[in-house]
Amino acid sequence: MEDVELTFHDDALSAIARQAIERKTGARGLRSIMEGILLDTMYDLPSLEGVEEVVISEDVVEDKDARPLYIYSDRK
Repeated sequence: MEDVELTFHDDALSAIARQAIERKTGARGLRSIMEGILLDTMYDLPSLEGVEEVVISEDVVEDKDARPLYIYSDRK
């Protein structure tokens, strides 16, 4: 998982903020939201080779079935 860049689209950050406001949570609430979004990725990533970047979109934040985009390095 080291050396993998994590990127959030602006609309994803807005969706995370909306969820935190709706739940009326502070920093712990944000942590819970982020863990929910990234749980599968944190589990899968160590077994995937060549992933350079994980991209989180609004769909990933709002839809439990949506998956992050994994961007792989060029294999030579």
